Amino acid sequence: MAKDSNKKTGSRSARDVMTANPTTVSEKDSIRDAARIMASEDTGVVPVVDGRKVVGMVTDRDIVVRIVAEGKDPAEARVDQYMSRSVRSVKEDTPVAEVLSVMSTAQVRRVPVLNASDELVGIISMKDISTETNQDRNVGNAVEQISEGPANN
Repeated sequence: MAKDSNKKTGSRSARDVMTANPTTVSEKDSIRDAARIMASEDTGVVPVVDGRKVVGMVTDRDIVVRIVAEGKDPAEARVDQYMSRSVRSVKEDTPVAEVLSVMSTAQVRRVPVLNASDELVGIISMKDISTETNQDRNVGNAVEQISEGPANN
């Protein structure tokens, strides 16, 4: 099936719309390293990996809420202290509709994409889905469900 046809039918997978090979940090890296990646890559999240395995995520919100707002010194902060360890992910062949369902259920706006060996191959965001598919209505519904969740997503 042609890519345009997939786009119209909504049968695309995470692999088709993800951002491939995102820049990552390790648990031992500094929060400043993660923040620099966010600034240079224009992203609000950086996957935390051990080798190619996802062990967490650190977000711009984690930095603001858990470090800056608490009056902690960002220069001394390490990724392992402030990352989110409970991470929902999807496989690269997961249909986009299912990716949206995972995001809604977990109340997150981005999820790592893993290959068959559970190694990080990409990241997919609501923006990726809305700009690369015809899933605008489903994205809107997912955002609404996520917005009803706890404030630290």
